Amino acid sequence: MDIKQEQQKAQELVKQQGLRVLVCAGTGCVANGSNDVIARFKELGTQVDTLDEKVTIVPTGCHGFCEQGVLVVLPDKHVTYVKVRLADVDEIVESHIKGGKAVERLLYTDPHTGERVAKNDDINFYKKQQRTALANCGHINAESLDDALAARGYEALANILEAADPDAVIDIIEKSGLRGRGGGGFPAGRKWRFTAANKGGKSFVVCNGDEGDPGAFMDRSIMEGDPHKLLEGMAIAAYAIGSDEGYIYVRAEYPLAIKRLRKAIADAEERGYLGKNIMGSGFSFCLHIKEGAGAFVCGEETALIASIEGERGMPRPKPPFPANKGLFGRPTLINNVETLANVPLIILNGADWFSSFGTETSKGTKTFALTGEVNNTGLIEVPMGTKLRDIVFDIGGGIRGGKKFKAVQIGGPSGGCLTEEHLDISMDYDSLIKAGAMVGSGGLVVMNEDTCIVEVARFFMNFTQNESCGKCVPCREGTKNLLKILEKIVAGNGEMSDLDLLEELSVAVKDGSLCGLGKTAPNPILSTLKYFRDEYIAHIRDKKCPAGVCTAMKKIVITDGCKGCTKCTRVCPVDAISGKVKELHVIDQDKCIKCGACLSSCPFKAIVSQ
Repeated sequence: MDIKQEQQKAQELVKQQGLRVLVCAGTGCVANGSNDVIARFKELGTQVDTLDEKVTIVPTGCHGFCEQGVLVVLPDKHVTYVKVRLADVDEIVESHIKGGKAVERLLYTDPHTGERVAKNDDINFYKKQQRTALANCGHINAESLDDALAARGYEALANILEAADPDAVIDIIEKSGLRGRGGGGFPAGRKWRFTAANKGGKSFVVCNGDEGDPGAFMDRSIMEGDPHKLLEGMAIAAYAIGSDEGYIYVRAEYPLAIKRLRKAIADAEERGYLGKNIMGSGFSFCLHIKEGAGAFVCGEETALIASIEGERGMPRPKPPFPANKGLFGRPTLINNVETLANVPLIILNGADWFSSFGTETSKGTKTFALTGEVNNTGLIEVPMGTKLRDIVFDIGGGIRGGKKFKAVQIGGPSGGCLTEEHLDISMDYDSLIKAGAMVGSGGLVVMNEDTCIVEVARFFMNFTQNESCGKCVPCREGTKNLLKILEKIVAGNGEMSDLDLLEELSVAVKDGSLCGLGKTAPNPILSTLKYFRDEYIAHIRDKKCPAGVCTAMKKIVITDGCKGCTKCTRVCPVDAISGKVKELHVIDQDKCIKCGACLSSCPFKAIVSQ
């Protein structure tokens, strides 16, 4: 098979589509109605007979700019439309596609300058990024093999099969400096070499797509937006280690990713890019999809292996490591989605190209899910070593509503908290670990001044405690007791001795737990205690939540501005408010449940929360 010839055919097919209208069909935009937008575009497209060129509606994967979805891009006309709704489609077709005039009101508005921006390249959100793993997401039809081929899909696989030197492939990955993007940051090439060293017999390649961190959706977006890149990366890894079978482990909560992966596998097998005797080379690689039940602990590689084998997802002691004894007792290479998606690019462009991005010890780029209190939430990709300040204030567009930046939780429940003093930190593996945080899978939750740090720690501990598989005592009992202490503090019943107990117990859980879930579960507590200890003290000593978030510490009072209209008494569900008409009312603090119904009902703003 001549891959260049196949790619040229695919590129011709794409050219024949004429004007391509790229409509985001990632999960976020689907939730915002992109399927209806796509259907209307296609309906109108069949009615357009006056155009000189053909128009093709292309459903794509995630464009990344989730805050502005549904996104519609006309690349040939250098225009991006944001927040497109079904009612806007007719105007785009009539005014722009047929009339040649852009719809100004649907262009992105820069929050700092107030100017309308038409091109992706001129939007700050995109301008500061370096998209490599995400390069095709939002630019190709995620369900079209021809679109993938037109973007140089499967060329890297063809090249290594022609060279017929598996060890050379591992050399390239090692030289590139690629580290695992799933959280641990272990050198990918080294893991590949460990697995390949087990010569003879059956071995497996497993893709860890069990992305369970709250606020994380990087791997999901790659699987939805560019599935063939993942499949190609897995096939290259399989060839390098001598494997002929692989599994993609995807949580069942990702139905769109599963659907597109299944179609991509079927299409690739039909065309000879997967399955038996790939591209006539004699190399075979068969892929399966295993749907996970949504257990966070199955992100740990040995728990994931147990789940594929049909057992309960619980971690196993290491050693032996999966590279020696993994799936069904055979040598197994496990990498996450983003790691494997980088592999074809490294083979195509060279190890030096990849290592030209990033820092000395953290090469390449990293995807982050930017969420929380920033103006521009979404999926981003930046070189390793990018400053946190650039991510939050340039790409993210700053804090919503002009509020003050307070902190960032990075790495989800396994990560840690970064504060204002860390805004100029280099976002790489080593710098973050020194700061008491970690890259993790890449979730970035930005918090403003109205966020209660103690409640944040409680939220993440509640998550990890619920997700603990219970196999080892330090995690099972330790996380339970850590959560109890945090709940005690936010309820206003904390004692100063609780802070020492939190730290002591956190260290014990980290040191004694069997797997990464337990070993990292206390990170949000330890990092917030380190940087926001005063907030913990305020909750305990002053019985006050500085952010005014913790319900148990709120006190709702009626001020002298009360006119005695009695609206508050009528909405109070527990009859905690008393007073005569046209006289100052009073709230019985023992009865008050702090629901806030009176706050929103008062027409004179005379009721306040203290």
